[in-house]
Amino acid sequence: MSTGLELYDRAAQAAAGTVITAYSTSFSLAARLLGTRVRPHVRNVYALVRIADEVVDGPAAEAGLAPETLRRVLDELEAETLTAITRGFSTNLIVHAFCRTAREAGIDSSLVRPFFASMRTDLSVAAHDARSHDSYVYGSAEVVGLMCLQIFLNIGASSPVTPSAELRDGARRLGAAFQDVNFLRDLSHDATALGRDYLGVRAGGAARTEVLDRVDADLAAAAAVVLQLPSDCRRAVTVAHDLFAALAQRLRADDGIGQDLRVRVPDPVKATLAARAMLGFGPRGART
Repeated sequence: MSTGLELYDRAAQAAAGTVITAYSTSFSLAARLLGTRVRPHVRNVYALVRIADEVVDGPAAEAGLAPETLRRVLDELEAETLTAITRGFSTNLIVHAFCRTAREAGIDSSLVRPFFASMRTDLSVAAHDARSHDSYVYGSAEVVGLMCLQIFLNIGASSPVTPSAELRDGARRLGAAFQDVNFLRDLSHDATALGRDYLGVRAGGAARTEVLDRVDADLAAAAAVVLQLPSDCRRAVTVAHDLFAALAQRLRADDGIGQDLRVRVPDPVKATLAARAMLGFGPRGART
């Protein structure tokens, strides 16, 4: 039986897996297609991201925390995360799981700090302009793509691997596309429940089309580099890419569906996309 740090690591990893399973069926589908080399590490990253999201997106406030307390809790989570990366241990199981991954993959404060900066923005900014949107998306989504890229290239590597500029751009643009699709899907909820407008497109029309055009361009750029990833990562990234491409297509097809009904990809379509990736096809629009 495992004991000591090995057992603690396994408990932390299991806790991260529980968080992901509870919060995202689509992510769980894609994660299952990752190779065992990287799968737990990607889950560890997304578990921390989800916990930080919950600090600013409602549950903490529902527990009775005042706005100034929410900021303090978020600051404490960031400080604990950065300390754990240096120390190699945290009493917070989700943070411990993340720091284990960060240390192995070469994820450092240059990616962690922008993420928490964006989370803090949710406590003070209700409506974004183009500049603040881009800054928010970089911290909340693009750096998460870069963290995953670090995992894909560095877990199990004999020496640190520096991602190419092309791969970094693809990771950032895939993260940005995911985030903008989620903004469009959640327009009504963000406005009514959270009092936020990330896109300035509540009225739809040309602004909404511009966002979808940007999403399509970002997805195309990301698709072009997926085949440069290690083979045990491509299927999962392909499924995630194609799921969000399908969501974008559905949002474009009905200009009002994202306003009051959260658009989703039906389970049979998800299964088809997963089967296509399992057969070795790259993301739609990828270079061959």
